[in-house]
Amino acid sequence: MDIPALSMTMAQYNINSQVSVAMLSKSLDMSATMGDALTSMIDRSAMEHSVTPQLGANIDLSI
Repeated sequence: MDIPALSMTMAQYNINSQVSVAMLSKSLDMSATMGDALTSMIDRSAMEHSVTPQLGANIDLSI
């Protein structure tokens, strides 16, 4: 049994696992930030619509 090779393989697996967890954490943080920004945009849009309710209620179409 090659102990040094096994040790290096286990260390590499550990590093790969840590990198994967860090990337997933960063991805979750980014998703939360984007969700907060989307919620903020929706709230601003709703506020804009409530201030000027006539805007966007009608559209003119010609065929």
